[in-house]
Amino acid sequence: MIEFENVSKSFWTGTQRKVILDRACFRVETDDSLGILAQNGTGKTTVMNMMCGLEKPDEGVIRRRGRISFPLGFMGGVVARQTATENARFVARLYGLDPDYVEAFCRWLTDIGEYFDRPVGLYSSGMKQRFTFSLLLALEFDMYLIDEGMPGNTDVEFNRKAGTILGERLKKSGLVIVSHDPTLLRRFCRRAAVLRDGQLYVFDSLEEARLHYDYDA
Repeated sequence: MIEFENVSKSFWTGTQRKVILDRACFRVETDDSLGILAQNGTGKTTVMNMMCGLEKPDEGVIRRRGRISFPLGFMGGVVARQTATENARFVARLYGLDPDYVEAFCRWLTDIGEYFDRPVGLYSSGMKQRFTFSLLLALEFDMYLIDEGMPGNTDVEFNRKAGTILGERLKKSGLVIVSHDPTLLRRFCRRAAVLRDGQLYVFDSLEEARLHYDYDA
């Protein structure tokens, strides 16, 4: 479970104060899935980082219960000079899992061949996305956090495998996706919210969000 109670967050840009959230209130249970729609530059990543504890709010309370994932795309736990093999095994130990299993799972899902045994710092952006997504799916959580959805610069087979696994995980876990693109939200989310000018408007369905806000603009 993740709950925001009167949460506010803002940054000083050097010329003005940019408000990310202004007294936002919402709750996502582990049997729920929420998609947050927002244009680029509105603070999507900041909101996601607050959900998992990487950033603190200026005001308000954030409550978490259960195992909350790191955001998809977060590279803070991946060491660029180490190989995917070394990173996968290290992360497995951090979470108390079998390193052999996590390595084998990530190797199978990423399907990048010999590059899996080369430093992650040498990877293309698409390969890095595939590896971080494989780590996310190798570790079972009560709530998954996805910033901007599935990796874009990758192949159809990876998206098929990863999407199938994510669908299985969501049968017993919650999900929050923050994105400017509603395509993935239609597939995985039951509810939707719109982030605009520091306000978070929560709706019971993606269609209600579409009805009230032109988020495709």
